[in-house]
Amino acid sequence: MLNLFRENIKIAIGSVRTQLLRTILTVLIIAIGITALVGILTVVAALENTISADFASMGANTFNINQYENTTRRRGNEEREIINPIISYPEAVAFQNKFKYPFTETSLSFTATSKAEVKFGATKTDPEITIVGVDENFIPNSGLETSLGRNFNGFDIDNNTYMCVVGSDFEKGLLKDVNPINKIISIRGAKFKVIGVLKEKGSTFGNSQDLRVLIPIQVARSLFTAPKINYTVSVMVGKKELLDQAIDNATSTMRRVRKLSPVKDNNFGVVRSDDLINRILGITKYLGLASWLIGVITVLGSSIALMNIMIVSVTERTREIGVRKALGAKKSTIAFQFFIETLLIGQLGGLVGIIFGILIGFGIATAIDFAFVIPWGAIIAAFITSFIVAIVSGLYPAIKAAVLDPIEALRYE
Repeated sequence: MLNLFRENIKIAIGSVRTQLLRTILTVLIIAIGITALVGILTVVAALENTISADFASMGANTFNINQYENTTRRRGNEEREIINPIISYPEAVAFQNKFKYPFTETSLSFTATSKAEVKFGATKTDPEITIVGVDENFIPNSGLETSLGRNFNGFDIDNNTYMCVVGSDFEKGLLKDVNPINKIISIRGAKFKVIGVLKEKGSTFGNSQDLRVLIPIQVARSLFTAPKINYTVSVMVGKKELLDQAIDNATSTMRRVRKLSPVKDNNFGVVRSDDLINRILGITKYLGLASWLIGVITVLGSSIALMNIMIVSVTERTREIGVRKALGAKKSTIAFQFFIETLLIGQLGGLVGIIFGILIGFGIATAIDFAFVIPWGAIIAAFITSFIVAIVSGLYPAIKAAVLDPIEALRYE
């Protein structure tokens, strides 16, 4: 049986070589479908990996109290426009003072400006630096870490010291070739001592997370005055099992701060970090379904092309089939021979498609700065798909070859 299997493989390879151009074209047709499938799934996997890396750093046990939620409220079939008041500084401080849930740390912060110019000596940055007013809990609550120096402490915040923590890009730009710790930088004419450098975060949807400067919140309030500044309240829960209870407690606390009656809806949003990740990843599932649809349509055309070439092959080799049968070859042997040939072409197409798909996916992921990952699921799916295509496409030609009458086959011209 093993010898017969080897012989059929040799015959299949020989047949592929004798019809090389037609085989190459068929392999490419199959490869196009597999490339579309693997390529899109590779990009989707890279997108999911990037989103998870960007948002997971917020911590699974963290939630924010923002002006708005991430969902649109509905009444019946109509969307309602929600216009919530900003979270003012007195409200944020009142919440921080009243919210005393166990194993929690609360942080207040606000974006002072996203177009600041920062100077170091005679060198200055383009006006594209983000200045954030923070307290001592902002860095741990945001999942950030320092690569050099230290975080703010309670003394720094309570005494409104002119100290700052800078993003990692400052080591490559403004503070290049120097030890940034204890260097003095200027923001709006105010001098700040650098006490820490954040670890690199990269970009999220094109926005750099490393071009920012963190300064004490009261100092930021004095330097950057603007009407209706919106504050963010971030809460980290030390024990994951207490997260839901902490959110309920925070919600009731914020309702008391805003003096909402029991019949009124919340006019603020509570956003869990893990909900945000799951919501965005849920959107990417539709991209995966779209890639499967494109791949299935293309692979369907590939299977038709493969079946056609095998039917033509059976017709061209009718006399050969007649000779084999006259020499005692069984129907199963003839059918198996053509089936192996179909399977070989199908798997070649699948392999080429996988290679092209990964290369295209890698190129796209690199071009748009996504974190590339090898899509093992897509590779397995591609192998299974190409195998099914080979089975479906090779079944009819194999049966047709097996049932040929040997006498009629020998007479065939």
